[in-house]
Amino acid sequence: MNKIERIGVYTSGGDAPGMNAAIRAVVRTALYNGIKVTGIYRGYEGMIEGDFKEMVSRSVSSILQKGGTILKSARCAEFRTPEGRQKAYDQVKAAGIDALVAIGGDGTFTGAELFSKEFDIPVMCIPGTIDNDLYGSDYTLGFDTANNTVIDAIDKIKDTAASHNRLFFVEVMGRDSGCIALNAGVAGGAEALMLPEKDTAIEELIDSLEEARERNKTSMIVIVAEGDKNGGAYNVAKRVKEKFDFYDTKVSILGHLQRGGSPSSFDRVLATRMGYFAVNELIRGNRSATVGIRGSQIVSTSLEEALRGKELKLDEELLKIAQVMNI
Repeated sequence: MNKIERIGVYTSGGDAPGMNAAIRAVVRTALYNGIKVTGIYRGYEGMIEGDFKEMVSRSVSSILQKGGTILKSARCAEFRTPEGRQKAYDQVKAAGIDALVAIGGDGTFTGAELFSKEFDIPVMCIPGTIDNDLYGSDYTLGFDTANNTVIDAIDKIKDTAASHNRLFFVEVMGRDSGCIALNAGVAGGAEALMLPEKDTAIEELIDSLEEARERNKTSMIVIVAEGDKNGGAYNVAKRVKEKFDFYDTKVSILGHLQRGGSPSSFDRVLATRMGYFAVNELIRGNRSATVGIRGSQIVSTSLEEALRGKELKLDEELLKIAQVMNI
């Protein structure tokens, strides 16, 4: 393998708290090892357009605590075409970039794997998504921070719900993954959870709420993941109210505030460890892999395995705990 002289780093897809900490770790680890770094702005779109900038140690000063991504992000339909990827490679080659570090989610990883195979360029992927839905890592960057944001919101909503005998339906992010809903629901003491992975009928939810009312609960919180099969919090609330109107019913959509904010200590440390590990894996000759944490260890998983690995499932024990805590 030829010695790596310049690494290109980029973020793609939805932003997540901790991405800046990962960028910082990649830049400074590379520079420490005598490798130059090019920041690629706006993900694959910027790669195609050659929106590059030389990065030095001071380029990543005071970004550890910032949410979002200083390299910006974008979704790029053109990169899905062979012609678009060829343009991107031409720009990468002209800039002298001979290895890449991609920070993002499943779509980012898919593009990175295809690009690496077509043009034989080494790439390491760091999982940055609040959904925590990528194979190969127990936690993804941003998941812990997003959970803290949701829990803070639930705590505040519970205060007003208790004051007015209200039933709140709180919608959280998670189109295909109920990880945020499950973890925040347990931590926030929600009475019921609606998850994409579980086909919960409205009638079943109503029965659960009825049982809670009979136990003299004067207010309740139902957490609804946006990908729940019943159609989101507004639709669930409407259907429940048609048959169960004991409480004053309200809906709160937390939306994109879950993606923002200063990353938690956990996400900052995890991002730093992953960025450091990604660069060192490239130096060791790893050419196509993702970085992840398993237990307390940072590990790598081949991109092929990460993208085609076993289907991720929710923690069954945590699901049972949520059920027990609702009595």
